[in-house]
This record gives sequence, C-alpha cells and structure tokens, in this order.
Amino acid sequence: MSDLNKLGLAEARDALRKGDTTSVELTEACLKAIDAADALNAFVHKTPDIAMERAKAADDRIKAGDAPSMCGLPIGIKDLFCTKGVPSQAASKILEGFKPEYESTVSQKLADAGSVMLGKLNMDEFAMGSSNETSVYGNAVSPWRRGNDEAQLTPGGSSGGSASAVAADLCLAATGTDTGGSIRQPAAFTGTVGIKPTYGRCSRWGIVAFASSLDQAGPMTKSVRDAAIMLEAMCGHDPKDSTSAELAVPDFEAMLTGDIRGKKIGIPKEYRMDGMPEEISKLWADGAEMLKAAGAEIVDISLPHTKYALPAYYVIAPAEASSNLARYDGVRYGRRAALEAGDGITEMYEKTRAEGFGHEVQRRVMVGTYVLSAGFYDAYYNRARRVRTLIKKDFEDAFAAGVDAILTPATPSAAFGLGEMTEADPVQMYLNDVFTVTVNLAGLPGVAVPAGLDSQGLPLGLQLIGKPWEEGDLLNTAYALENAAGFVAKPQQWW
Repeated sequence: MSDLNKLGLAEARDALRKGDTTSVELTEACLKAIDAADALNAFVHKTPDIAMERAKAADDRIKAGDAPSMCGLPIGIKDLFCTKGVPSQAASKILEGFKPEYESTVSQKLADAGSVMLGKLNMDEFAMGSSNETSVYGNAVSPWRRGNDEAQLTPGGSSGGSASAVAADLCLAATGTDTGGSIRQPAAFTGTVGIKPTYGRCSRWGIVAFASSLDQAGPMTKSVRDAAIMLEAMCGHDPKDSTSAELAVPDFEAMLTGDIRGKKIGIPKEYRMDGMPEEISKLWADGAEMLKAAGAEIVDISLPHTKYALPAYYVIAPAEASSNLARYDGVRYGRRAALEAGDGITEMYEKTRAEGFGHEVQRRVMVGTYVLSAGFYDAYYNRARRVRTLIKKDFEDAFAAGVDAILTPATPSAAFGLGEMTEADPVQMYLNDVFTVTVNLAGLPGVAVPAGLDSQGLPLGLQLIGKPWEEGDLLNTAYALENAAGFVAKPQQWW
C-alpha cells in the first residue's frame, strides 16, 4: 500500500487487522511525511525512536489478537499534554527544558490502547490564542492556500499544530484541547473534524492548565468515524482528576448509524451575527437543509444570553489563567532568568516571568489578576459567573423543549493569513471564538464538521452542539451531516 500516511484511523485499523500493512510501515510513512513538512512547523518535538518502539510492540499485539481499535495507529500529541521524558513546554519559553517524569492520563490511555506517538505538536502559548501565532516555536502554518496566492495561512488555534498535521497527512489523527474553541475552530479552518466532549468526559490530569473550569481534551481527525474511535480511547474516569466524570464510556463508533429521522435540530437566532459573511450564512442554511433531507426536523430556537458569552469568557478564562500560571516562577522547574548581584526573590520572579511569558499570556494574566482583585471581584468575576449560569440555562431550556442538537457555524470566516491580524485590536482576534465559547461555558459537547469551501477554495466548517454526556448521539448527527456534505477536498501539497 502506498501513501499510508493519508489513511484515516478506521481505514488504517482495518488494513492492520487484515495484514495489508503493519504499524511499522504506517509509522515510517508518517515519519517520512513529517520530515518533509518542516515548512508547516507543525511537529516541534519529533520522537521517532519512541514511535518505532511502540509500532513494533503494536504489531506484536495485533499478531497476538490483543488489539484495541487504536492499536498501531500513529498520532501526534499537542504540546500541552505532559509526556514522560519528552519536552512538554506548552509552547512557552518559561517551560524550556521541562521533561516531565509522568504521563498525562489521556496520552497514557492512548499509549495503553497501542497508539504510536510520533511527536509533540505546535500550539499557541499555554493554549492562549486563535491563530497559533503566540508559540515560542514560531507560527504553525496551514497546508491550505487561497487559490494561487502563496500567502501563509493560519491553521487556527490554539491546537494549530494538531490541525495542520492532520490536514497535511503527517499523522492519522492528533490530540487537541479546547478552552473556548481551540479544537473546533482549527478543525473548521483546515477541513478536519474536531470534537470537544462534555466537560469531565476526558481527564485533565497531566494537561498543562489554562482555565480549569473550561479546558477539555478531544481528538482531531480526518473523519467523524475516526473521531468516534479516538474519543472512546481518550475517555474514562480518572481518580486523579476531581472533575472527571464516573460514567461508562459507550462504543461511540457503534452508534454511527447515520439515521437521524425524527431528531430535532435547533437553529439559534442569536448566532445570526451582524456582518456575517454571505458564504458562512449560506453554508449554515445548506447544512440545515442537509439535515432536514436526512429526516431531521429543523426548529428555530433562542439562546438569549449568547451576546454576553464572549465578555463572560474573557473574564473567567483570564481569571483562572492568572491563578494557574502563578506556579511558573523560576523556582521549581522550567526557565529561570539570569540574576544580577543584589537581586532578591522578587526580582527573580519578575525577570523570569517577564522573559518567560509572551505578550498574549502576559495580557491575559494581567486581566485575570485585575478581575480577581479586591474591589473588582464582584463587579467582574462574580458577575461573569452569574452570566455563565444563564448561558447554561439557555441550553438546558432548549434541550428540555425537545431539541436533540443545535447547528451553528463553527467560525465567522475561513482561515486568515498569518500576520493579518497583528495590528488588529485583540478583541478582533477574540471574535474568532464567537460561535464556540458558549459550549465551553455550558460544559457541553461540540463538534466541527467540514461542510464546504469558500470562493477562494478554503474549508468552512459547521458546528453541532449536543446534550451533556451524549457524544454518541452528537457524533451520529455529525456523521449524517458529513455524509450529506460529502466534503473530500484536500490541500494541494506545496511544502
């Protein structure tokens, strides 16, 4: 078999079971593709030795008949996941040289399932960003181009390296994390599938924290079926994470029937933003028609507190970030700034954090410290938490009224050029998350599915939002949408 790296998880799994290929061959094909794709800057720490060792062990398991679905499949791991003995920097200078002595629960589950880690993937520093331009490793680059234009495009953020690697067939799938849309937005920008499961479905233990009440890990894959396969391997209760749900993990793949007859799909009027590009609006309408043609009932719904979601998110997330990032001070691990004679511990903290944190991280830490400070805590933080409760209730009311899933755009535009937003007000960049942050604030599952191309040939995605803990049902609706949309476009190789 040629072009093994272009396979999806399901195809590769079936080929391995039939004996048409081996994990070693799959892994070698991916490693070769990675080495040829340095221009994308997607993989920032390559681990070929670990990959080959795991591939050989996976082939032995397959021969012995002891092979879970992920066994032998080569994947990339976002740099936010701690991986034992492998640099885990969260794309930040402050964690330079940090090699954990432990493995995150999610990456350990994937390893236990026999998957093959090819290396660590680029991302925005501490997962703060929507374009992968805040990374200490430099920008991750999308494999997509606008027609014949050679301008480099963003793969989205913060899981930009994961999205770029999957779209460019450098790996069969990758892990991502989603705090306000960081799986779904890059998936939509790169024509891939990304699901953020219900908060608590995947353990957060060993994942570098950004905003603890919002962060959730999930898979980024080439198809909905692949997302179902990988999500099942990533989920499960973890006693090391107090927010991890003690719930059985269903067989998500077995739930992919494509039958959505009688399902009620909500279309929220509040997501019809002023100035929404015509292409996004048309894609949304087309997606609703596709689901209707598949037998679903389309209903208009109201989520009245949506307009407060971005402000609430950009109070809560920086507040939690300022608390979580207080541990990076140059004392226990990571980078420590060079000190001058007479410098005390205060100077060490100041210099280390000034050197170690990039501008976006500094901005969010300062905002977070401000909203948590005496005199502002009630005015900002507590008010944002109350708004969050109202946003959550909007969704609960919609689901209680019989809605099974909600269809929205995934992003307000197609991918933009790297550097094009540099001079923009930070709020302009934050607007990239306008359709996705509500899902994190409410703790719900959300999936981005590629559904079309814009006039310049760039991917556009739609988002489906589901009921809590019903990822299987949500993935089945996404499967029906994927089948109807028939998206098969791939980027032309230029790298």
